[in-house]
This record gives sequence, C-alpha cells and structure tokens, in this order.
Amino acid sequence: MRNIFIACDTSSVQKVKKIIKQSQIKINGYKIGYKFGLEFFYSKNGRKFIENSKATNIWLDVKVFDIPNTSFASIKSLRDLKHVSYITVHISGGLEMLRTVKKAAKKYNKKLKILGVTVLTSFSNSTIKKVGHTKSIKDLVKKQVALAKAAKLNGIVCSAHEIKFIKKNCKDMEIVTPGIRLKGEKKNDQKRVMSPKEAFKNGATSIVMGRSLIKGNIKNNIQKLISSLN
Repeated sequence: MRNIFIACDTSSVQKVKKIIKQSQIKINGYKIGYKFGLEFFYSKNGRKFIENSKATNIWLDVKVFDIPNTSFASIKSLRDLKHVSYITVHISGGLEMLRTVKKAAKKYNKKLKILGVTVLTSFSNSTIKKVGHTKSIKDLVKKQVALAKAAKLNGIVCSAHEIKFIKKNCKDMEIVTPGIRLKGEKKNDQKRVMSPKEAFKNGATSIVMGRSLIKGNIKNNIQKLISSLN
C-alpha cells in the first residue's frame, strides 16, 4: 500500500478538520495520510488537535535538527503522541544525532518511523552553492542517504528526481517525495518537481501534496489526482 500524504499547511484547526473530512475517499492501492508541519504544530491549538485527532497515518513533519541530547529530548517530549506514525529529522544533523533520535523513538514510541530529510525540494544546484555546499545536489544526497542507512532510519525524504539512485542502495527503506505537482500546475517555491504518476513509477513509496489538493474544492482535486494516477 502506497501513501498519499496531504500536507495540512495551515494554522487553522477548522481548515484541517475540513481537509480530513473531505479527503475521506478510497483510492485503490493507495492510503491517504496527513502531514502536519511547523505551521500547524506551532499554532495555538495545533499540538492539542494532533494529540486528540482520530485521523490515522499521521506524519509529524517537524524536521528535528539539533545537538544529539536536545534531539533525544524532543522525541521524548512527543511520547504522548502515540498515534503519530512518522516524524522527520534533518540528515544534515549528522550520524550521532540520527542514531540518538532512533534510540529515543525505540524507547518512547516503538511504532514511530523516522524519516531522514535530504536536500529540500526548494533548492537547486545554484541555490545550494550559496549556502556553502560545493557538491551537486545528487552527490550531497548520496552522502546523506548513506548516513541515514548507517543510522538505520526507516525512510528517506527526497525529491522525486533522486529516487532512482537512492532506490538501488535503500531497497528496504521508504522513499517519500514532496514537490509533487499535477500537470499544468505552477511550481511556486519548489524547484525539483514531478507528477504523482512519475514519482510512483520511479519508485516512491509515498508522495506529499499540499496546495494541489487543499486549495479550492478538495474532493474535485482528489478526483484529478486519481485520474492522473490511472
């Protein structure tokens, strides 16, 4: 079963309730999930909603990135959110941090899967050089994936453009791809994008879609997605 995560990019609990209610549509071979990022989690009632939500397949996209001790403590502080299935960490935090996060998850929530974030899909080769990297995105992602594998993370978050070479080395890991757009849609702040069908064809186990699904009529947007997958 492959996942289609809907990015609930809002600070409004009412809007999230609407997203969940209107996205209860069965898609053969796929499972709908919900990704909650910093915008919602940091909002006044965001964490409380996630704690009490009856929604399944929840991904907490907080991208943990700190010294090992603080990273361990951050996972510990989420130990009450037992129904959260996934959480993200920045692979750039290093091997020790990744292993520490994995250790914390094993101690406080054995069901929690750790996803390592590689290079954000808003970056291009030119923009990544501006922050000091001398390697190409492809070479940098290869090194990051090796770290994630060494730390025994459950999966990788990457652009769909990197799936093929990641798949060769991470056959047992989940590959989650943001930056997914339906045909004819604007890229907005994303640089490395791909269609849902192409991403799954390349080997993604999950895709993430936000504006494409939650802007406008959600049910109609999901029907467009289903058509694009056929």
